[in-house]
Amino acid sequence: MKLRLQNIYNASTAPTSIAPLVMFRIIFGLMMLVSVLRFMLKGWVDQLYIQPQYFFHYYGFSWIKHPVALGLPGWSMYGVFGLMAVAAAGIMLGWRYRLSALLFFLLFSYVELLDLTNYLNHYYFVSLMSGLMILLPAHRSFSLDVLRKPALAVTEVPAWTINILRFQLGLVYFYAGVAKLHADWLLEAQPLRLWLPAKADMPLIGPWLKEVWVAYLFSWFGCLYDLSIPFLLSWRKSRPLAYVAVVLFHVLTWLLFPIGMFPWIMILSTLIFFSSRFHQQVLEGLQKLLRRRPTLRQAKSYAYPAALYKPLTAFLSLYIVFQLLFPWRFALYPDSLFWTEQGFRFSWRVMLMEKSGSISFVVQDGETGSRTAVNTREYLNPQQEKMMATQPDMILQFAHFLRDEYKNRGIESPQVYADSWVSLNGRRSRPYVRPDVNLASLQDGWMPKNWILPFDQDYLRAQR
Repeated sequence: MKLRLQNIYNASTAPTSIAPLVMFRIIFGLMMLVSVLRFMLKGWVDQLYIQPQYFFHYYGFSWIKHPVALGLPGWSMYGVFGLMAVAAAGIMLGWRYRLSALLFFLLFSYVELLDLTNYLNHYYFVSLMSGLMILLPAHRSFSLDVLRKPALAVTEVPAWTINILRFQLGLVYFYAGVAKLHADWLLEAQPLRLWLPAKADMPLIGPWLKEVWVAYLFSWFGCLYDLSIPFLLSWRKSRPLAYVAVVLFHVLTWLLFPIGMFPWIMILSTLIFFSSRFHQQVLEGLQKLLRRRPTLRQAKSYAYPAALYKPLTAFLSLYIVFQLLFPWRFALYPDSLFWTEQGFRFSWRVMLMEKSGSISFVVQDGETGSRTAVNTREYLNPQQEKMMATQPDMILQFAHFLRDEYKNRGIESPQVYADSWVSLNGRRSRPYVRPDVNLASLQDGWMPKNWILPFDQDYLRAQR
């Protein structure tokens, strides 16, 4: 066992070409710059982070505050995004790289954590990758930092600096495939049977999208693709065809579904699976285009300071274990994952369900018994209301907000009750939250949310 661990360590620290790491830095920085500018130009900064009156926080991150709560004007969010764009450009160009990577990670994660409403798997992916980039010497070649200080230039880096990025990318795909090993996805072709017919007006393939067999084909292919693509990209002989599949798959999903930059981020990021020779040839082409000579003509390896070996090894080991295990936490909870959503986020479950619902709240005076119906639109925008109606932690969080709001209005002991109905993957709507539970008295946490009605309930009996 000790010998095996030593072999893994030796392979991880063996020197390899820096070219794939440099290419990833350029690609990642470019894609982040485009993404941030696109976000600003589409008006989403104002729509999602300035206009809302209320923001849903992630559990454990209520200390993340909006600029307005800190006494700053709402438009200061444009400053946050502007700095994020500068940091992304710094990553791409390798300018003050460590500072740029750290700044981008902090700003992006801050924006991501501001409102749970806007959670997306690829936002989590970007936070992880940008966090890893802080640790990597991706600026040690073909960068403004090297132009400013040629002594920084190296030609080789430890193999783990590239393999950790490949691991994270491969994990996203593989766990997305594992998540598709689900009866609704494979046996019912849901939710694709609901989504694809809506695109029947597309040129060429539109009429086929109405066919049920096409939904099954897409479901099974998507599952097999996600499960196999990390391994096919890792094998030299299958890599070219695998990459063609990556491009076709993500372009098709981009055409069919509103998933923004994610397909392009994955198409370009997966290039890191290609050989060092491929990346070196691309960089040499860029150097010729820019009429620049290579900084180094002989091999020079980058070595981390000896004092960092043990901390880095410990951190990376914990990181890998966490990424492997955390997505499985759903197994600790009873009932259907898609119904309760306990353990759903941060587990690479990408576009797996169609969940819709409606909810209404009533605030009851604990002393007089008088009841007041709540107009949720008074506090939430349509997107926030839509997302909250089907996600238990958001329902509970909003109930706590109503408790505090009505306490400020003079009700000494407000009680909050909800009437909630949810439909999952085309099924008939069912009651979701126990209507007799005072949500104001509950606390959020990691324990099972027993105030959610079970998914396998007898619907007719619930109506009696």
